This record gives sequence, C-alpha cells and structure tokens, in this order.
Amino acid sequence: MKNKKYIRTLILLISCVAFSSCESYVEEQYATPMQECDPDISFANMIKPIIDNNCVSCHNGSQFPDLRTYQGVSVNSEIVKEQVINRTMPIGGVLSNEEINLIKCWVENGSLNN
Repeated sequence: MKNKKYIRTLILLISCVAFSSCESYVEEQYATPMQECDPDISFANMIKPIIDNNCVSCHNGSQFPDLRTYQGVSVNSEIVKEQVINRTMPIGGVLSNEEINLIKCWVENGSLNN
C-alpha cells in the first residue's frame, strides 16, 4: 500500500517537473523582446507590406478576416496582433521579432491609417 502511494507521488512529481520545464522552454524560445513603441509607424509603409507578404495569400476575402485593405486590417487589428504575438499566424511562415513588434505597436498606437 505504501509502495503504491510512493510510486503515485513520484509519478506526479516527475510529471509536474516535465510539464513546467517544457512550458518554460517554449516561452523563452518564442518570447518577443519588449521594445519601445514608435508612434509614427506607417500602415502603408511598414504594416501593409508585412500583411501582404505573409497574410493575404490566405486572408484574401475567401477566409476570415479579409486583410486586403486598411479597413479589413484595422477592424481586425486586435485579432491580428494576438495571432502574430502567439505565433499562431502566419501558418507555414514566420515573422521576425521586429515585424511582430511593428504590428503590436501599430495596434497599440490606435491602428492609424498613416
């Protein structure tokens, strides 16, 4: 009886350590460094090229959200920001930390059409 209790406790402890170490590794590997946001990020010159090169091949009106225009991107800017920060988008592609920070800052600065 004591032996079974010991084995269960040991398995639980090993599982906890394994899962917590994996989670920490993932967070460290994909962490986006915090940078100060530039309030003058241009949608046309900086954000639109990232979206066109990485998102519009799928999000071209056939899949939600439609990201072909400023209106489509700005209305869905929080979704776009969340997906790129979490690195769930773009599927099959990778954005650089700089591109992710540009999108994050643009959204946090009000998703302006500048």
